[in-house]
Amino acid sequence: MLRFVEEVILLLLRDDGGRFVNVPRWSLDYALAGGVLMDLAMEDRIDTDLDGLVLLDATPTGDNLLDQTLADIAAGDKHTTRYWVERTAERAAAIHEEALTRLVDRGILEREDDRVLWVFRTRRYPLVDGQADREVKLRIMGVLLSEDIPDPRDVMLICLVDACRIFNRLLPRQELDRASERIAQVRQLDLIGQAMTQAIYDIELSVAASAQMYMP
Repeated sequence: MLRFVEEVILLLLRDDGGRFVNVPRWSLDYALAGGVLMDLAMEDRIDTDLDGLVLLDATPTGDNLLDQTLADIAAGDKHTTRYWVERTAERAAAIHEEALTRLVDRGILEREDDRVLWVFRTRRYPLVDGQADREVKLRIMGVLLSEDIPDPRDVMLICLVDACRIFNRLLPRQELDRASERIAQVRQLDLIGQAMTQAIYDIELSVAASAQMYMP
């Protein structure tokens, strides 16, 4: 199974042209940081809710996308989810590069070095049981266009993508307007997703307030 950060990257890859959807730097950084924390929660290493983040198990996962952040959490004092989103986002560039490398190694992406473009080798992703997972874009759109109860990981991914305003760049305005009610509904299905959403919103508000203080 792919990690959340890998799926965020695949969501952002355009179907043609080999380039990624242009999103603000903060948006991608916080999406990658939130993805790492969400996977640590899924691995039962941490628990996040609307009140904060708690270490459950400091045992390394064996995944270098996650274990640096886990070690930081284990070595430090207790902090809020917002703190750990910001702290992990400081390593976003390294996380992004590692995730791209893994996608190439898995045979999902291929880099065309002459033009620095990325193309899909395959649109289905191998799972542990040997089956193949549907492409992340199809899964997410399937959730937004139906009333079915979604998979918990898809709920968390939708929360993360929405919090980082990535849907604004993925969907035309008319489609986003149609999907907004469903996105709001899905966000209520998972406490971890809600906690991550609130943490990222708090960071945005703080940054916006600081910027206004320095405006003439």
